[in-house]
Amino acid sequence: MADITRRSFLTFAGLGAVGAVGFGTRPWGLQYAGAAPLPTSSISGTTLEAVAVPLGNTGYRKLGPGPGWQTVVRTELAEAKAGREDRRTDLASFVQITDVHIIDSQSPLRFEFLDSYNGAAFRPQETLTVQGLTALVRQINSIGSGPHTQRPFDAVVTTGDNTDNKEFAELDWFLTAMNGGTITPNTGDPDTYEGVQDSGVELYWNPGSSAQDNYKQAGYPEIPGLLDAAIAPFSSPGLNTPWYCVFGNHDDTVVGSIPTGVPLLENMYTGPWKFMEPGSAEQLDVLGSAATSGDAELVLATLSSFTKGAERVTSDRARKPFTPREFIAEHLKLENRGPGPIGHGFAPDAGETGIGYYTFEMAPGVVGIGMDSTNHAGFAEGSLGEAQFKWLEETLIKGSSRYFDTDGSPVSRQATDTWFVLFSHHTSSMDNLRPDPTNPSERRVPGSEVVDLLHRFPNVLAWVNGHSHRNKIRPKEGKTPGQSFWEINTASHIDFPQLGRIIEVADNEDGTISLFTTLFEADSPYSVDYTDLSPVGLASLYREFAFNDPHGNPTKGGKSRDQNAELLLVSDRS
Repeated sequence: MADITRRSFLTFAGLGAVGAVGFGTRPWGLQYAGAAPLPTSSISGTTLEAVAVPLGNTGYRKLGPGPGWQTVVRTELAEAKAGREDRRTDLASFVQITDVHIIDSQSPLRFEFLDSYNGAAFRPQETLTVQGLTALVRQINSIGSGPHTQRPFDAVVTTGDNTDNKEFAELDWFLTAMNGGTITPNTGDPDTYEGVQDSGVELYWNPGSSAQDNYKQAGYPEIPGLLDAAIAPFSSPGLNTPWYCVFGNHDDTVVGSIPTGVPLLENMYTGPWKFMEPGSAEQLDVLGSAATSGDAELVLATLSSFTKGAERVTSDRARKPFTPREFIAEHLKLENRGPGPIGHGFAPDAGETGIGYYTFEMAPGVVGIGMDSTNHAGFAEGSLGEAQFKWLEETLIKGSSRYFDTDGSPVSRQATDTWFVLFSHHTSSMDNLRPDPTNPSERRVPGSEVVDLLHRFPNVLAWVNGHSHRNKIRPKEGKTPGQSFWEINTASHIDFPQLGRIIEVADNEDGTISLFTTLFEADSPYSVDYTDLSPVGLASLYREFAFNDPHGNPTKGGKSRDQNAELLLVSDRS
């Protein structure tokens, strides 16, 4: 086959006819008509300006500001042509946040004692997730526009694992942090924290105790009053920008991997008993394996045989687990509208249908596609159902006057062309093909098949996702330059380095498009005194505790090419 670039592909489609709306007619309005060069870049509030770095070389360390990360130009998919900075015009500017994991750290249905088996089971910073998200919201509002194009943010998209353990309490705190209002991040006893961090068990950091638990022996401080401050009411300003939401596995399954609908497990959420420490090492191994594999029956059997009994805590109906339909329905409530839109992407009837995928116009000529990559069968990994996969293909066809058939042959049709950016929780490596118990006869589609589909549509710019808790940007090269796109994977906001990502789309007016990916930290000081237990101070400590987590992974920040980057794509629409 002859080499078909986006330019030749779209020119061949005949989109320059009078009255036609497509790439060739530039339907994006006055920004193209005698467009002036874009304003000077502004790096304030982003990692272009400064990045948290440890003070000192070993042991428990506080943080301070370090040099900003430069923008790396990536040319794997297209040439970077000289002078593009003076020609380019902006098409879209949006923010991705992911894996914020709002945690009810006092929930009876948490397995913190699996920390040695899975470092994500307990995090020393986990009582401060709501303060951390609120600081991220403040930073998004403060930055307000893309640093390279100065285009005001068109949208904020959160790509899953919005909650940690699918509780209504967690969902309420998440929605209030995003939309604005007063939050009381506490369940159970209204006046007292009742979780593992006040248990006296040496496995966990007990900040209010002088006992030398495992974390204090590693340098974690004693901070009287921290837990009381963590559960105290405070306010979030809410986002100023319309935001959209997609599912993650932690929004869908127990502890992110165990299927829902097991009555005894679901009753544990709202019950009065919480397991604070494990039984034998053998039981710990069995439970860890069962939780990872999603074997709910084995989880229950192992818990019932624990040699150390559960502790009594205050029961709370607010801990009730939600279903996917209930998750959507909460987003659709008018009181949860915030800056809009109603439903935050989910269709008006999605609370009844349970359909968690949708499209939205991010900016004129740029459409976002929110996908639901969770699998109700359990496991942490995901896939798409066949119905969603067919819907995705139909959606791409509707926005394409020209694309490639499954056999590689070009197809043309009458249509208005648009750019597409896809969003999901899971990455293109997703491969959980277990039958979905809610639709066991439906085929599950792996990520590799989704990539093959996207290569057929030259107007796909990027697939943006989370789940991995690390920054990674991959070129997805197609058979021709015009069939290529970028996969942009962003680290979580629960684990260090706790970043969000700004993505700007700009037409370079030279046959290429640039995607700028700029990371940013939350609006909180790099370091505070341990007596500063204000919401802002707690957000700062949230970052510090995460950095020092013994189970943290210093590679999650990614390499320089995965952080601040300019990603080139072939696309001449003249």
